[in-house]
Amino acid sequence: MPLRIPRCTPRRARVQVTGGRRSQSVDVEARQTSGDDVIAALKFNADGLVPAIAQQHDTGEVLMLAWMDAEALRRTVATRKATYWSRSRADYWVKGETSGHHQAVVSVAVDCDGDTVLLQVDQTGPACHTGTRTCFTGREIA
Repeated sequence: MPLRIPRCTPRRARVQVTGGRRSQSVDVEARQTSGDDVIAALKFNADGLVPAIAQQHDTGEVLMLAWMDAEALRRTVATRKATYWSRSRADYWVKGETSGHHQAVVSVAVDCDGDTVLLQVDQTGPACHTGTRTCFTGREIA
């Protein structure tokens, strides 16, 4: 179920939500875009979380994986800043808020099973807390 966020958010936008056999258009207001229809269709795990993959929008490079709950996804859609749930700190974190390595969200999509979120982002600086471009650098196993 892709949820496309316009680059320049108009006052009103019509978002097409598709998945499986159903498709619907949803009217959203700028600054009030919540994606609630998409969020309601997600399959969260027992902890109320879904994995969120961050991908560089123009190269397809996979940057990192983090976790989101419904509120983190709402904040991400509303602000266009990648917001995740920290399982270790039990708190929200906006990517780059401390490091300056921001993720500006270009689009948000949900996989075919409705249990994973894909954020296409414009990454500033390294995505990984270790200082590498991606969290997968030097970790190849095959």
